[in-house]
Parts: sequence; C-alpha cells; structure tokens
Amino acid sequence: MEHVPVVIVGAGPTGITAAIMLAGRGIACLVLDRFAGPYPLPRAVHFDDEVFRIFAGLGLADGLRGISRPAPGMQLVDPALRPLATFTRDPVGPHGFPQANMFDQPELERLLRDRLRQLPRAELRGQIEVYDVVQPPSGPVRVRYRSPDGDAELTADAVLGCDGANSLVRSSIGAGWEDLGFAQDWLVVDAVAAEPLDVYDGVQQVCDPGAAATFMMVTPGRYRWEFLLDGPVDARARMRPWLGGAEVTIIREAAYTFRGAVADRWRDRRVFLLGDAAHLTPPFIGQGMCAGIRDAANLTWKLAMVLAGAADERLLGTYESERRPYARTMIRMATLIGWVMTGGSRRTAPLRRALLRTVTRLPGAERRATTIVWPALGRGPLVGRGGGRLCPAELDPSLGAGFALVAPGTREALLIRPDRIVAAAGRRADPAMLAAAGIPFSGL
Repeated sequence: MEHVPVVIVGAGPTGITAAIMLAGRGIACLVLDRFAGPYPLPRAVHFDDEVFRIFAGLGLADGLRGISRPAPGMQLVDPALRPLATFTRDPVGPHGFPQANMFDQPELERLLRDRLRQLPRAELRGQIEVYDVVQPPSGPVRVRYRSPDGDAELTADAVLGCDGANSLVRSSIGAGWEDLGFAQDWLVVDAVAAEPLDVYDGVQQVCDPGAAATFMMVTPGRYRWEFLLDGPVDARARMRPWLGGAEVTIIREAAYTFRGAVADRWRDRRVFLLGDAAHLTPPFIGQGMCAGIRDAANLTWKLAMVLAGAADERLLGTYESERRPYARTMIRMATLIGWVMTGGSRRTAPLRRALLRTVTRLPGAERRATTIVWPALGRGPLVGRGGGRLCPAELDPSLGAGFALVAPGTREALLIRPDRIVAAAGRRADPAMLAAAGIPFSGL
C-alpha cells in the first residue's frame, strides 16, 4: 500500500500553501483534490500584509505583485454612498508589505500550483474524491479515495483537512460546529468593465438594515458586489449607484450563506483541520482566506519538526490552543461589522449612523479599531506573559528559511529543538542549557 508522510485533502490556497511549506522543510506530501485544476471562478479577493509576508517567505513576492494591487482601505457608507467612517491601510505595513491587497483567487491558485511543481517532495493529484479517513489505535492514518482508475487506499503519518466548510475530514474526527451567532444569505455578483468605473478603489460597506451591500474593485476592470438577501434582488438595479451610466458584464451571480462558526475540535491525534474546515468567517473584514493561510503557517513547521524527530509530540497541541482563540476573535470582529451594516431597523439606522460618525472621528479611533481586528497572540506554551506579536519583518533576511528562537528565556525552548538560537540585545540565553540540548547558539 502506498505510504506518504503527509496527505493534504483539498487543493485550495490553504492546502497548497501547507504543501509548499512542508515540502520546503523536507517533508514529502501529497495533495488530493476533487477538481482537475484550479477552481475557475473568483472567491476570496483580499489578503493582508501578514499573509503577503508568509507568501513572500515561500518565494512568491514578485508573482504576487503581478496578480494583486494594494487597496487604500475600507469605508462604511450610508445608502447614498456618503462615508460614515474610513479605515485607511498603509502601502507598507509592519510586515513590510501593503496592509490590504486585492486579487483574483484563480490567479493566486495558479501561482501557488506553479510553485508547488518546483518542489520535488510535493505532488498534487486532481480528480480524486476522498471518501474516508480512518485513524486506527496504532499505526498510520488510512485515506480511502476514488479516482478515474477506481477506488484506492493509502496511508499517511498525518492528514491535513483543508477541504472546506463541508469537510469530510472534519466529520471523520467527529468534530462539530460552535455557532457564533451569525448566519445571513447574500448574493455575490462578480463583473468586469471595459472602462474603469469612477468609484472608490477600496472596499465600501453600505450600512443599511434594509439594503446592506458591499462593493470593491478587485483588480483593474474587475469588480464585486455583495447584497444582503431579504427577498428577490435585482442585481443590476442595486449596482446602479456605482455604475452611473457605465456598462459592466456580469460573470457570476451566486447566493451564499455567510456564517460565523468554529469547529469544536481541530485535531484528533495526527489528523488536523485547517481553513474553512476549522472556521467560517463572514467576509466583512476580508479575513476568510487569510485565516487559513495563518493556520498553515502555524501548523506546518511544528508538524515538520515532529515528523523529523526534532520536537516532542506535545508541540502539536499548541496548534489549536494558539489558532482557535485567534480565529474566534477575528470572527467576532467580522460579525460586529456585519451588525453595523445590517443590524437594527430602518427607524434606528439614522441614529446608529450618526453615532458611528461621532465615534470614528475621535482621536486614535482608527488605530484602536485595527488593533482590535489584529490582536496580539495570547499566552500559551510558546508565548509568554502578556502575549506577543510576530517578530519584525526586518529580521526575515537574517533568520533565513530555517527555524530560530530569539533569546529563549525558559526551558520550553527545548520542547521544539530549534535549528539555532539567536540572542537579542539585552537578553541572555543559557549556554549550559543549550549545550546540553545540542542546540547551536549565535548572536544577532
């Protein structure tokens, strides 16, 4: 029977990113997907500077610049498209890249697949339907699937479920949803225009309980509208405030249920959930795909070290304990923006809009709002008292692609056996502790 160290179910951005990260760390992996190629229609349209930094670390910075564009931010507007509040995003954020980036998902998926093909330890097989994932009390995980050649089975040391909201892998570990109290039906309309529209080139959220909407310019000539469904919707009539007399060609209309939920468990031994299989984020702050990429970035280095014998199995327990609270916070914030757009009634809407104008004009309001959206990492086995944030992007060239700890202060450093230790100014590593563990030490 074929055996692969890691099987990844699902070849969306999260699954392919996880495969690139694992292969880059020397772990052979196999991605199985039910489609023969990239899904052809646009879905996700935004990623932030942290995710740009993650992709750049995979060698994709130049390719990303070719398929995306920086966006100036987001506006909350009234039904006449008059701004109630504007949240600007910097062209160069703390991670060294634009804080808001718009893109077309099929182009990103092609870019990721091209990178995957360059890695000899990674393989992608399409037209594969995984129908069963079984984890015996001992021994490897068994993955059963159907292909054009018939049914087959393989084994793996670990399985990553990146197979979306209706995840088979999630069902296989008996995980359910924790409902975070948000579910709305929306119509998503993607369109192209031969001539640029005279519109705000960021994202606009229309705050109107009776006719909530979202508008964004994705890439030049490509636009997206989202309309809250409360009965039949005439898409072209609702698009008119942005169009004026311009013409657009609609390439897709699709109804979606926007939900806020997290899986009640993200792991069963060597089976893990990532992306939409683990959490569902309403799209109002553009963090749905971003959360899945962060999942991959959090889990893959830990799994690679455990599989290589360089870390204790307990390290894998930090994946859910770190990512799940963070994902819940992001979903809560997206839900809040959804409530600002759609909550209350037409009678109370003017009062809420006036309050929103007042609050967002207070000094420092925008900075505090974005800090809430991107919270610090909570305390945990690898995060000390007071929480923490990712290290500055300026350190990336010095640290390289390997793993390093900067000035470890506790013996928890030994849990992960890093490639090397880097001393930061004002801190001292314990040379005796490091020598006993056989960990190289260097200064920065």
